[in-house]
Amino acid sequence: MDGAVVLLLATFVLCLALGVPIAVSIGISTVVTMLVSIPPGPAVATAALRMATGIDSFALLAIPFFILSGRLISEGGMAQRLIDFAKALVGGFAGGLAYMNVLASMFFGTISGSAVAATSAVGGFMIPSMEREGYEREYSVAVTMTGSVTGLLIPPSNVLIVYSLASGGVSIAALFVAGYVPGILLGLALMLVGGLIAAHRKYPVAGRPPFREGVRALVRAIPSLLLLVIVMGGIIAGVFTATEASAVAVVYSLILAVPVYREVRVRDLPRILLKSAETTAIVMFLIATSTALSWILSYEHVPQDLAAFLLALTESRVLLLLFINVLLLAVGTVIDITPAVLIFTPILLPVAQQLGMTPLHFGIMMVLNLCIGLCTPPVGSILFVGCGIGRTTVPRTTRALWPFYAAMVLVLLVVTYVPWLTEALPGLLGY
Repeated sequence: MDGAVVLLLATFVLCLALGVPIAVSIGISTVVTMLVSIPPGPAVATAALRMATGIDSFALLAIPFFILSGRLISEGGMAQRLIDFAKALVGGFAGGLAYMNVLASMFFGTISGSAVAATSAVGGFMIPSMEREGYEREYSVAVTMTGSVTGLLIPPSNVLIVYSLASGGVSIAALFVAGYVPGILLGLALMLVGGLIAAHRKYPVAGRPPFREGVRALVRAIPSLLLLVIVMGGIIAGVFTATEASAVAVVYSLILAVPVYREVRVRDLPRILLKSAETTAIVMFLIATSTALSWILSYEHVPQDLAAFLLALTESRVLLLLFINVLLLAVGTVIDITPAVLIFTPILLPVAQQLGMTPLHFGIMMVLNLCIGLCTPPVGSILFVGCGIGRTTVPRTTRALWPFYAAMVLVLLVVTYVPWLTEALPGLLGY
């Protein structure tokens, strides 16, 4: 391994061990490596230039808009309406509250584009409700957390926008469409596992609401669900781009939250805008430093060297894809999903392409893989949010998560080795 790469890894690991934020760790390790690899003056200038050009992208405008839309949705009263709708659909089945939880998390995560928001909003209501009905607390937390990650695959998804940038320009619209089948498949697998566990433990069956109440729940949920129709329908029909769709999502969410549902007051908007700006700044700084890191990795020929190393190990495509998945699963346990996508896409995408995998297929596989890490110790952000809401501990929740981990890994393997699941819908729509 090249000395500059060793220095890069050592500096990055040292910064993380010292508790330095990951975006700053990436920036420091990148600049230190550049100072060693090229003269100091050009190194500093190159780092600054790469960071500036990394966020100078029209497509990235979608991220702050979707972040703002997600925050408006989180505080705009949509979670309860979606939970009521999910109850009307599946509340009468054995393990119905588990089905409700996953379905509501899918709906809310998809509309908000945030797994953390879905865990907070849906979990804040569903976890206590399930516990009152006799469900174990850790089981309820596990269902909530794993259900919320489906929103990172089913559009609109900020992570898929980040992957589009990291991969060199894969169509955001194509990625959005490609995420539907794997995301829904993941949700169904989680519902199946949750239902089997509920049936085995003889958890109580929630009563299905009367028909009239079910219709009322549907009517109340339609305005929230229409956001998906407007955003994705407009993109697929060519009415607007994904970036323009994000602005439309903000306007629509604002209308729902303020004058329609009246859950957000006008005086709350400055606070919501400030929180959205803070989140956007964090994401953009991550993208900037990760872009500089990608440049130095390319300068040191890391992607090419890694591709040659992996291809020299075995000629089996099955084993190499399995190795890539194991590597990403390990990465996901220690690095959050956004920096992981930014760092490892330029490294692993060339390898995947040499194995015959398209950038579209690889992107969905990678995001699905890293979603598992969000629910996994030691740094899974959703794991800590879910445990906080459920007032339980990480070790106890992790034990309850194992059957759901198995379902997620099984879906990951199916998506990895059956490209049709990812590519059929984009191909049908002409992407």
